[in-house]
Amino acid sequence: MSRDPSLNGMIYFEAVARHGRVARAADDLKVSPSAVSQQIKLLEEVLGVSLFRRDKRQLSLTLEGEQLFTAATSAFGLLRNARQTISRQRESHQLIIRMMPSFAVRWLGPRLAGFIRQNPEWDLRIDASPDPSNFDREVVDFDIRYGPATWEGLHCELVLSDYVMPMCSPAYRDMLREEYGGDDREMLCNARLIDSVKAVIQWDNWLAAQRISRSSKSAALRFDRSSMALEQAVNDIGVVLEATTLARKELFDGSLVPLAPTLDVVRFPAYWIVSPSRHQSRKLVQVFKNWLLAEAEEHERVMLAFLKEHNMTANSTLDVFNNITPRK
Repeated sequence: MSRDPSLNGMIYFEAVARHGRVARAADDLKVSPSAVSQQIKLLEEVLGVSLFRRDKRQLSLTLEGEQLFTAATSAFGLLRNARQTISRQRESHQLIIRMMPSFAVRWLGPRLAGFIRQNPEWDLRIDASPDPSNFDREVVDFDIRYGPATWEGLHCELVLSDYVMPMCSPAYRDMLREEYGGDDREMLCNARLIDSVKAVIQWDNWLAAQRISRSSKSAALRFDRSSMALEQAVNDIGVVLEATTLARKELFDGSLVPLAPTLDVVRFPAYWIVSPSRHQSRKLVQVFKNWLLAEAEEHERVMLAFLKEHNMTANSTLDVFNNITPRK
């Protein structure tokens, strides 16, 4: 039965190949030359090939030795880089977070300056990516992920709930009201719908829960970024089903308005801190997480006040959750 080369054997081999002499390698490794020679002999026995041509006191690599040295140099280089990255992260105020692009730009971005002013010594990196981190292979402290909490084997902690409702520009709402006499359901039956295709709650789920059948001949518009869908709603193109989390700016500056207070607002737990449990013990993670949760709590308070002002209530028990699968 074949054996894998030992790590010590590979370390000693790489040093000898790099220096060209056993004595120099031994001095570099702080061991005796006989220990180095013994490890090289064992490695050659395991591999069944000669790794060096021996010419008096000088060593040169055989073809097999050259192949192994190339692989060893690459592998040890990767290990050194990983060790340095981890050491820098441990020793400095460096935090690496990955999150959805729309959330990063629209929700976190406007708030981040406050945190940076409070913590100017921090080295903060935000990766705006829809792809979740592979914590076994990547140096990432935690993700902020969107959707149902279905990430087994990882620490999951709710950050923020979404409040989802139909919204459009004031001009588009006025046009619908004039044409359909202010009947909220009739307005929605005939409006052009704008889809954020990666959102968890889609128009088909929401309309089915409201028992609304579409009669409009208008083609739907679909965008894979919430920012694009919201922009088209601002441009008087149609009605978007989106979250107040991402549309807060437009709702407060008046460029978007709720289509109708009689239509349900769906509340669901949307954004989660996700990481291996061991990452949660890191002080920097705790500091940033506490700041993040405080910002989320304030956002929740403001959005509930907004809904109350518009005579709207949130419902988290709608059938809209049936058969939902995460989209992003």
